[in-house]
Amino acid sequence: MIILPFHKLACPLDGAPLQYSVSAWRCDAGHNFDISGHGYTNLLPVQFKRSRDPGDSKPMVAARRRFLNSGFYQPIAEAASAAVLADLPSGATASCLDAGCGEGYYLRHLAASDSTVKTLDVLGLDISKWAVLAAAKQDRRINWVVGSNANLPAQSGTLDRILCMFGFPVYTEFSRALKPGGQLVQVDAGPDHLIELRKIIYPSVIPEHATGTPNAGGFTHLATENIRYTLELDSAEQIADLLAMTPYLYRAKAEGRARAKALTSLSLTVDVRLVRFVRNATLLTRRIFPTRSS
Repeated sequence: MIILPFHKLACPLDGAPLQYSVSAWRCDAGHNFDISGHGYTNLLPVQFKRSRDPGDSKPMVAARRRFLNSGFYQPIAEAASAAVLADLPSGATASCLDAGCGEGYYLRHLAASDSTVKTLDVLGLDISKWAVLAAAKQDRRINWVVGSNANLPAQSGTLDRILCMFGFPVYTEFSRALKPGGQLVQVDAGPDHLIELRKIIYPSVIPEHATGTPNAGGFTHLATENIRYTLELDSAEQIADLLAMTPYLYRAKAEGRARAKALTSLSLTVDVRLVRFVRNATLLTRRIFPTRSS
């Protein structure tokens, strides 16, 4: 399978097609977005940010990279890659967006998969500039952009697949960017995901996501797969990295964080739900752009 960068980008300011040059993307209205020396493009204009530095911080990205590159979530990556490639015809040219790509682990795994697909045009998007920077440093074949799921910088009806791993799905935007018949692969935490860690850091366990099928407007449910296995961590560093890459660290009180910090080994339940949806036939082309702040 040949991996190429996805080039059918849309201007985040007016939705017009972006034209690629060696060092920038530009629309007919003259909006210009430079490609950094590391190979990624920032398509999240400052007036559309809700904070100065949105998304995962640099330390969180580094922790996620160490943890994922150790292979602890490889069964999840394998299942997600298989789901993305399912139903694509042999010899086809297809396109895929990872909406909330983080430091790129799942897209790199997808790019390394065996498949009869001839060419896969790939786009990785995350709201964290630190995540996109880390991703771009590891694989230059993929088009990496800083952007938001609420305003995807992809032209309408141009994607065959969207992958959303533990992210924040915006179904109206996903439906708009996918081709009719295109598929969404969504992976979320199940009710028992990392429950042993949650019992350590919280005085009472907060339930994870519901077990039912998500209500994805504009999509029809195809299939649901549950991925469950036991994970053994054998060092304080591995436990710290896992905690740092989850929202649990910032929700826990000091006492809970101290209990986790004291651990040197931990047996954990991995419990995730992978759901495949197919986009309904009606193509959405209307796009509402955020109001610029002053």
